[in-house]
Order: sequence, then structure tokens, then C-alpha cells
Amino acid sequence: MKIAVIGSGGVGGYFGGRLAQAGNEVTFLARGAHLEAMQVNGLTVKSVLGDFHLDNVQATDDIETIGKVDLIIIGLKAWQVKDMAAQLDHLIGENTIILPLQNGLLTYDELREAVGPEPVICGLCKIISKVEAPGVINHFAHSPEIVFGEADNTKSERVLQLQAVLEKAGIQATLAENIQKELWRKFIFICVSGLMAITNTNYGELRSIPETRKLMVDLLNEIVTLAREAGIPFGEDFVEKNVGFIDSLAPDSTTSLARDIWAGNPSELEYQNGTVVKLANQFNVDVPVNQFVYSCLVPAELKARKE
Repeated sequence: MKIAVIGSGGVGGYFGGRLAQAGNEVTFLARGAHLEAMQVNGLTVKSVLGDFHLDNVQATDDIETIGKVDLIIIGLKAWQVKDMAAQLDHLIGENTIILPLQNGLLTYDELREAVGPEPVICGLCKIISKVEAPGVINHFAHSPEIVFGEADNTKSERVLQLQAVLEKAGIQATLAENIQKELWRKFIFICVSGLMAITNTNYGELRSIPETRKLMVDLLNEIVTLAREAGIPFGEDFVEKNVGFIDSLAPDSTTSLARDIWAGNPSELEYQNGTVVKLANQFNVDVPVNQFVYSCLVPAELKARKE
């Protein structure tokens, strides 16, 4: 399969690397020192599941040189997708699939608005990884998984084919029974990132300090209440299961949003707690913890974007 990976960081670099290792024709869209390192030295993936190195990597910073592809994996930060989407026309052929792997609930609609509804499916990923150095991806926690499906949850021929390609590359590929519910499930979990950012904690600290643990549970309960108002049927034990999963994570692990905010970089704030606040206004649901988290982080976000 001919594949374009748009964004070659912790997500795109890892999953694109696995697909290239399996013999697919993968081209990475990257920039700067990371691009230069891949072009000269190839791509190294350090992983808790086993390291590997690709000597010959197709990588470019010019999307027009890639040509039409069968699959486009969007590995950018959520806030970068809208600006990039208009350039995807260079890659889209008659049967191209676009698979977004962003956090949040908005990327699918943003892509549909830019390129039309036909190529785009819904997707998300579960992985804790980062660019450790130019040309080096470090997958340091969580068993990687891609969850995806058609927006109407039909088991189309193309999503079944995609599942087979991903599984052949050794990627856990879950074809969702209800992809909207899965997007909300990931969204609820990842919104803890904002609380981590303002408390300057990792998962171990956040969950073990009584005061921050209570805030974490309250934050999750607020979003579950919101999800139910939006028609997503989560059970009564959903938050308890989420907290149990958080308790199982490596104690020193953190999230990309928190790391971005601590580094003074633009983050996915608007696509996480910011989206909670906006939807809460729409559905008339009180979300005081999420509102506090969002309000506290807005100044840092504005500084990072120099607005």
C-alpha cells in the first residue's frame, strides 16, 4: 500500500515506521532537523515492544512531491490539521482513505469541510511516545493501538482492508462498533492532560495526591455527564474504570499537551478542555473543574501563539 504520513512525530513516526517495516511504500512529511536526520540516517524507533531501525526512509517537506496515495495518516497535533487540510488534494486519488489520529472530537469534521466527506474515516490512537532526538522516536509506554471506523459505523470494504494492512504491520487495529463512542472515550481520558499541566505533575503524582486525585475524578465526571447529554451512552462505572486505567499507567509518564505547555509551545488546549467548555455551554451542563483548567491555561496558550 502507498501511504503518506503527515506529521512524523511520536504518533506518525511510530505507526508509519511499523507500516514501512512491513513493506508498505511510506513517505513521511516532516521538517527541520527531524527531516534531515531521517533523510541521512533513516528512522530509529525505540519501543517497549522492541526497537527497530529503517535505513532507507522516504521523507520530504514538500507534500506535492509525494503523489497520489492509498492511505493518508494524519499524525499532526489537532490544532495543525485545519491549516494542513487544504494541501491534501495533492495526495487524494479515487480510492484514497484519510485516517486522522488526533485527540479530540473535531478533526473529522474539519477534514470533511476541507476535502469533502468521501475520503475521510474516523480514527484515534492509543500510544505514549515522542520524538526523542532528530530521527529517533521513543515509544515508552502503553501498548499501541489504532481504533477506527466509518462515521456511520458500517463495516465497509475499505475499513476491512485497512484493518488487514495495519494488522500485517503488527499494529493492534480495532474496527469500532461505535466509533463516536470511542472518540468520546479517548477524549474524556485525554482531558486529564490539562489538569496535569497546571499542577505540574506526572500520572503518578496526579493520582496519588488526594487533592489532585479528587480534581481528576471530578473532571472526568463532568465530561461523562456532558457526553450523556450529547447522546453517548456511557455506563455508571465508566469513570471508575478510567481511574483504574490511569492508576495502571507508568507513574512517571506525562501527556503531550502537558509537555507542550511546560515547554511554552502551542498545545491542543482548544481541542481538549476548551472543547469541553464550548460543548457544556451548548448543552447547558456545568463543568467547573474543566472551566477552571481551561481558564488557567489560556494565558500560556496565548503566549505560545504570541496572540
